[in-house]
Amino acid sequence: MNNSASQLHIPVMLDEVISGLKVEAGGRYVDCTVGAAGHSEEILKASEPGGQLLGIEADPQAVEVARNRLEKFGSSALLVNENFSNLESICIERNYLPVSGILFDLGISSMQLSQAGRGFSFQSDADLDMRFSPEQELTVYEIVNNYDEAEIARIIYKYGEEPASRRIARNIVKSRPVKTTVELAGVVEKSKGGRRGRIHPATRTFQAFRIAVNKELENLETAIRQAINLLGYTGRLVIISYHSLEDRIVKRILQEESRDCICPSSSPVCTCNHRARVKLVNKKVITPSVQETRLNPRSRSARMRIAERLMTPSESSLNSAGLFLVGLTGCLAGAAGFINFN
Repeated sequence: MNNSASQLHIPVMLDEVISGLKVEAGGRYVDCTVGAAGHSEEILKASEPGGQLLGIEADPQAVEVARNRLEKFGSSALLVNENFSNLESICIERNYLPVSGILFDLGISSMQLSQAGRGFSFQSDADLDMRFSPEQELTVYEIVNNYDEAEIARIIYKYGEEPASRRIARNIVKSRPVKTTVELAGVVEKSKGGRRGRIHPATRTFQAFRIAVNKELENLETAIRQAINLLGYTGRLVIISYHSLEDRIVKRILQEESRDCICPSSSPVCTCNHRARVKLVNKKVITPSVQETRLNPRSRSARMRIAERLMTPSESSLNSAGLFLVGLTGCLAGAAGFINFN
């Protein structure tokens, strides 16, 4: 299973990721969504000799795939089976900071979609699960069969941007119990009057339930701010998102963190004392090439944003006193030892 899973995985915008992170020999990097380790493997190759990579992944099955793929790098690769919402504590506990570059490749992987029993896809029949980790308590079955109609409609509209959310929610409640992915897809399809175009009518609803179950948007906002804290001076943050909800969060936070003042425009005097912590490397979003979208259709909706860590005045003062360590790559990264494959 592991070999076939890694073969299914085609890392999106791989060249752009490596250049966006400014991967260098001896650098210390974090892949917050390691998946089948396609990006991680290339980051490790590009950072040789002396490079290190910390891979974080909530899905234990993906961790096993990544473990096999990265085993050849020995102690240069560390894998952690946790949610990236704990990014800061994961790095601090392992003395893995400051970091040269951090990558988020968001959304669901082709590997997860291909695993029929996980319930991520309506292409095959499975239980209504959709959890990234089996340790999570909430499943889609719980939402579909126990939440009230108004809350189901809210989830479908908020996380799926589905115009027919109320009608779909009403029909879900009428059809209870709804036990499998095929049953749920059928209810949604009927609610929307059947199939008309290339995109299945249940796509937005399935996306909404997956996001809700895994708290994807809440965790993303938390993790981006933590990532900025962990980056050394001139360290890079690269984020690939796949739908507008994710990209809006990424864009908003990076724009906010790139400004010295975030007071309301109506405020005559700055009272926030906010200082820019990053600069935007790309003012416009980066999208895949035409050639890549032909070879890997999954990449069509990918949107990449890149930011580079700045030193704020307060951090500069600490740095001059020798208390704030920034911009460390080669020597300390290569010298630091840690346990492989946690």
